[in-house]
Amino acid sequence: MTDDPPLVLDIDGTLTRPEGWGIDPRVFDPLRDWDAPVVIATGKAFPYPVALCHFVGIPELVVAENGGVVYTGDDVFFTADRAAAQAVLEDYRAAGYETGWGPENTVNRWRETEIAVNLDQPVEPLREIAADYGLEVIDTGYAYHVKDAAPNKGDGLETIAEHAGIDLERTVAVGDSINDVSTFEAVGRSFAVANADDLARDAADEVLEDVHADGTLAVLERVRGSVD
Repeated sequence: MTDDPPLVLDIDGTLTRPEGWGIDPRVFDPLRDWDAPVVIATGKAFPYPVALCHFVGIPELVVAENGGVVYTGDDVFFTADRAAAQAVLEDYRAAGYETGWGPENTVNRWRETEIAVNLDQPVEPLREIAADYGLEVIDTGYAYHVKDAAPNKGDGLETIAEHAGIDLERTVAVGDSINDVSTFEAVGRSFAVANADDLARDAADEVLEDVHADGTLAVLERVRGSVD
């Protein structure tokens, strides 16, 4: 058994530079050298965390789109259908609004199970339309995500743990947002970075003193080689 605990890491707000945008390159070497499974659990579209795993040089263990897509390294599981979220987007556009990502909309181009809307767009009409389709809208601090209320990151993590043989009681998670709460509930030890929202802070075992990647790097240094 490795001495390093398995990790579950969010991306935006957690692996990002202190100013909040862009992956902090200081996380690459510690993750590549980590002697235990590392799961990337994010609200981003499926290709983004897969690409991050490629660039870091770690096995592809991915929970994407807030639990809508789960990749165990061998199998891909889709736990929601994009059709309803797409219908919400069409009604939102018909009401005169847009996603706010520009004409090519690369934020949503490869999404399989949900739709993301820029935070500069009106959220109340989005919530109302989503409710008509039985969907929810969550604010991760980086986007409004229109998603099925059932799947979440924690459920996706449990699927990966079952297939990859990860002991969740030994697992350490770091996150910053409402969508990380279910992850925190699934693992043995959880940390919220200092920039985390109130729900993540309340759910975490510990709130860190440092923001973004600074906080995550501090956790990695602390728990490395620990079996507790």
